[in-house]
Amino acid sequence: MTYRPNSHHRKSIRLQGYDYSQAGMYFITLCTHDRLPLFGEIVEAEMILNNAGIEAEKCWCAIPEHFPSVTLNEFVIMPNHIHGIIAIAANYVGANNYLPLNDGTGSGAKDLLRLHSNKLQPLKHGTSRTIGSIVRGFKIGVTKWYRANTDVHDVWQRNYYEHIIRSEDSYLKIAEYIQNNPLQWQEDNYYISK
Repeated sequence: MTYRPNSHHRKSIRLQGYDYSQAGMYFITLCTHDRLPLFGEIVEAEMILNNAGIEAEKCWCAIPEHFPSVTLNEFVIMPNHIHGIIAIAANYVGANNYLPLNDGTGSGAKDLLRLHSNKLQPLKHGTSRTIGSIVRGFKIGVTKWYRANTDVHDVWQRNYYEHIIRSEDSYLKIAEYIQNNPLQWQEDNYYISK
């Protein structure tokens, strides 16, 4: 097959010129390949994780071990997609480069949003601390488990969706959406009936 730049080039869905390694909060959505329900099922408005879903949850929770400047906020693993809020800190602080824990008052979200600048900045070289590298590492971990333990080879849809969270109000709406996702499964854009 001959490469045709006009028809084979994918347009990036990222904000052009935005530095995805800068401090801030990001709402991430990852979908499974063909939106297959690989992680479990919703039973009476509750997500019941299967073994793959449990492993995906472990991999998600391990992100800060690999990226010490990252903290995780709300997240949910659904049958065929994952929603989560990832915060990248401006500077590493504390012992072992870990961030202080959020005290549950929401002030952690406010502080990280305050650190975040809405200015577009030139892209830095390398991707080792970007949202893209964080998502890629997570997807690799889940894919390795899936290939070692099942006959499923294609786990993820190419790419991922992200939204830069720019205000506390936006954060609160997204967090509520994530928390209520299992309750509203049948109205969800990603819902596929059995």
